[in-house]
Amino acid sequence: MEKLTDRLHQYWLLARFDKPIGIFILLWPTLWALWIAGNGKPDLLVLIVFTLGVVLMRAAGCVINDYADKDFDPHVDRTKLRPIAAGKVKPKEALIVFAVLCLTAFGLVLLMNWYTIALSFVGAFLAASYPFMKRYTHLPQAYLGAAFGFAVPMAFAAQTDHIPLVGWLLYLAVLLWALVYDTMYAMVDIDDDLKIGVKSTAILFGKRVREITAGLQLVILGLLIAVGMMQQLGWPYYAGLSIAAGLCVYQQRLIFHYHKPSCFKAFLNNNWFGLAVFAGLVLDYL
Repeated sequence: MEKLTDRLHQYWLLARFDKPIGIFILLWPTLWALWIAGNGKPDLLVLIVFTLGVVLMRAAGCVINDYADKDFDPHVDRTKLRPIAAGKVKPKEALIVFAVLCLTAFGLVLLMNWYTIALSFVGAFLAASYPFMKRYTHLPQAYLGAAFGFAVPMAFAAQTDHIPLVGWLLYLAVLLWALVYDTMYAMVDIDDDLKIGVKSTAILFGKRVREITAGLQLVILGLLIAVGMMQQLGWPYYAGLSIAAGLCVYQQRLIFHYHKPSCFKAFLNNNWFGLAVFAGLVLDYL
């Protein structure tokens, strides 16, 4: 019994259930999409399925990421104690955990319409292939955004059975947002990544990382303003965007000196960015 408890605990750590920040950062844009697609009243079943789906697919993403990085993680200070890197979970075990999580999520998707089910295969492919991108391109953060944001078009498909222009604009905003916050995350590991040959936008942007991320944040806010105008949203939504804009300024201050703990703090702060936008949406539709 004790051995089983230990295995389950290691799987829990492998799926990062002990660090729920990633769940929230994934969940906020999903909720944005559901609230807009449902005009403030998303279908309860769709809401439950997508919320559970985010939790499961984020966990699956963490598992396949650690499997893909099993040869890199032991050489990085921040990741050397992860279950696979530390030898506490075998790579084959991790693949089984990944499969179980994905199949459970797919079982939930089967409760949705056929359009959403078809889109889920694209989302699953993006999530499974993302961890390997850092070997081939300096833009794995953009690929992460494409994978993490795919819940947005899926939410519109589930709620309305089609994806309008506003859905694709929101998807682009979420893709760029993930690129920004994961670049801040990558700034923490930049020395280790350079040493082991892993690529990232933090390396690609170099000394221009602050200017580029700030420019992208302006584009993101512009896209969210466009979404608000297309949906004829009112002042509560724009009040939420104003708070989000203030958080962007705060994040730029945090990364200004390239101090690693502050860069990680900037990454974590994006949780509040997501919440600010969602709160504005909820209040506006109320």
